[in-house]
Amino acid sequence: MDVAAERSRLGKARDKALGEIERIDRKLSNQKFVANAPDEIVEQEREKREGYRIEADKLSAALERLQ
Repeated sequence: MDVAAERSRLGKARDKALGEIERIDRKLSNQKFVANAPDEIVEQEREKREGYRIEADKLSAALERLQ
């Protein structure tokens, strides 16, 4: 296995997950969105955020193992 290539792949995937978390955080911090969106949509966004957080944590742990 090419460790450098794997680090790069994992880093890109983690950065993408972190970017999605930031995007969702901006959406959820928008009071107008939270007030006007149906409760199911707001809850879906919170669930997506949690999924990305778990993914980012796993990718970070995998990167640490490769160090």
